[in-house]
Amino acid sequence: MQMLKAGDIAPQFSLLNQDNQTVALSDLAGKKVLIYFYPKAMTPGCTTQAQGLRDSQASLAALNVEVLGVSPDAVKRLPKFIEKENLNFTLLSDEDHAVADAFGVWGLKKFMGKEYDGIHRITFLINEDGKIEHVFDKFKTKDHHEVVLAYLQK
Repeated sequence: MQMLKAGDIAPQFSLLNQDNQTVALSDLAGKKVLIYFYPKAMTPGCTTQAQGLRDSQASLAALNVEVLGVSPDAVKRLPKFIEKENLNFTLLSDEDHAVADAFGVWGLKKFMGKEYDGIHRITFLINEDGKIEHVFDKFKTKDHHEVVLAYLQK
């Protein structure tokens, strides 16, 4: 797993969102884009992380930041997560984990003594020019949004 780092050009991609519409990174040119990779919709950690971003949406929008959540969930699962948690940002389905691979966040994980391949919970801030400005890889799900906002407001 070779994760992208600050200064790298963000890989171009297009994925289906919760409304089964294609969203391309190129559609968001001129904005900062916060792409956060999460393992699975409607699980405790992913829900906590999404709620924090939901509650910070006004602050993020004021800073010209568009939030995209990316998981290997099927498109049909995403609207349920949005509705259940009243999420106010876009979720994208990366079922074949091609985008996770491109960003270097798909790889070996360990949980309760078992090893398996999956998404590592990592967030990338892409600047207006399409370069990765910052990588957030040290945070707890409950304070993820605070770590992101603290960086953006510095």
